[in-house]
Amino acid sequence: MAVHIRHAGRYREIAVALIRHGFGYMVEEMGLTRVLRLPISWIRREAPETKTLGERIRLVMEALGPTFIKLGQLASTRSDLLPASVVQELSKLQDEVPPFEAAEARRIVELELGGPIEDFMSEFSEEPIAAASIGQVHSARMVDSGQRVAVKVQRPGVKRQVMRDLEILHDLVGLGEKRWEWVNRYQVTQLVEEFSRSMEAELDYTSEARNMERISAQFEQDKHIHVPAVFWDCTSERVLTMAFVEGVKPTDRVYLEHRGYDVKEIASRIVNAVLNQIFIAGFFHADPHPGNMLIMKDGSITFLDFGMVGRLSPDMREYLSSLVIALMRQDTPAMVRAIERMGMIHEDTDVSALKRDLERLRERYYDVAFSDVNLGQVINDFFSTARQHGIGIPPDLLMLGKALVTTEGMVEQLDPTLSIVTLAEPFGRKLAREKFGPERLRRKTINGALGLADSLAGLPDRLRHLTSFISGGRVKVELEMPELRKASRGVDRLVNRLAFSIVLLAFSIVMAGLVVGASLSQKETVIWNYPIIEMGLGVAVLMVLLLLFSIFKSGRF
Repeated sequence: MAVHIRHAGRYREIAVALIRHGFGYMVEEMGLTRVLRLPISWIRREAPETKTLGERIRLVMEALGPTFIKLGQLASTRSDLLPASVVQELSKLQDEVPPFEAAEARRIVELELGGPIEDFMSEFSEEPIAAASIGQVHSARMVDSGQRVAVKVQRPGVKRQVMRDLEILHDLVGLGEKRWEWVNRYQVTQLVEEFSRSMEAELDYTSEARNMERISAQFEQDKHIHVPAVFWDCTSERVLTMAFVEGVKPTDRVYLEHRGYDVKEIASRIVNAVLNQIFIAGFFHADPHPGNMLIMKDGSITFLDFGMVGRLSPDMREYLSSLVIALMRQDTPAMVRAIERMGMIHEDTDVSALKRDLERLRERYYDVAFSDVNLGQVINDFFSTARQHGIGIPPDLLMLGKALVTTEGMVEQLDPTLSIVTLAEPFGRKLAREKFGPERLRRKTINGALGLADSLAGLPDRLRHLTSFISGGRVKVELEMPELRKASRGVDRLVNRLAFSIVLLAFSIVMAGLVVGASLSQKETVIWNYPIIEMGLGVAVLMVLLLLFSIFKSGRF
């Protein structure tokens, strides 16, 4: 049993939450009742639940706090693995908790910045302007410039709590793998590992600050998209200081229209900003929900909260553009090729069956105008098809799908006539043109030449290394040839037949010599009163018959 004794109290909390919401059988089958000394009657008296599976999972996550809420939010992006009803419930998880004391926030800021808060900030609000499970945000004002800033402060002890829960999650998944087939089928281990990496990055505010600056650089020439500036002198692993921004949430359409904003233009800007991050930069905000976005007075958009980001390599963006174009053209073979180039199709994948299912998916959207296509539904259908064929979707591609679905749901409230698929078409075509552009060909040529030069430069060292192994008698050659034994038997039969034929030929030559000699001497050739020629002819005929029989029997005459 992998339960850590020092975490026994937390294991008990998890077990009680599972029992309370109809998962007591899991607690019993994992052996937690015995290790934690839980009364078996708790399991036996477990009342039947009237809630759906998705609702019960969501309630467990909410009861267990920040780490499990974050896990549920990540799981809600895995429409390739989980049923739609479960994904829908997990999407309702809210990361809202009561704030902690302002005095504690000030103490953490002073500890992280290495001095009294007054040395850095002339004001620091007592009441936070936002609070979440990982941290909360206070407004402040810088001493030197007087600029108003937002200070994000990490909750005291949250890192220790998260790391403890991650350790427990790994233990529980290890137990589950030995007991339930669905743990492996739904790739729960990979999900927890992915979640662990995401949480470790989110607990380091310097990582988030770097994400902010990287995405901000994408829109240096776009006056309609903003990212708050980072104040690095007042930023650390547990404190993030950024420019303060005020605005309206994009979902407040009535307010925006009342104030004279062009909501259709705002919707278009949001979609183009997200698509630019994905298709052009390959580095995108993975959680662009309404709470992480503000509409400014001039109609520009400010993105917030960059703890979760996605990355797409140039090759992945190229393959993704090919997939988008194939979807638009309803070209099933091109869709399969794009998926294969992404490395998502394995050796045991039934490509013919995959093509048939993609063809059915294509027919579902046949003759449907782009403006009428629901991108979220298309993505969920595609992921569902992939899941049926055991195709693993890369995590960053899943985050991309989640970002697009979230964006679509948000802009639909601003402009129901806007189609993300239509706006995505120019980006896909641009990437397709760049694929064969002179700059890309030049870069590939240079990279290929540099790689070849590097390989050639290292060749003498590799040869010397190989020579030393050979001279030392340390070269070990392993051949794996399952058909070698069968082939060896075939060669043996062939050699035996060849030898038999040679013997028969030699015997025939000897017999021919005896016949010629007997005819010349006109004497009968006998040994021990037996006629040699007659006997030899009989033996030769028998040998020929045996050879012909073996050849016919082999079926290879």
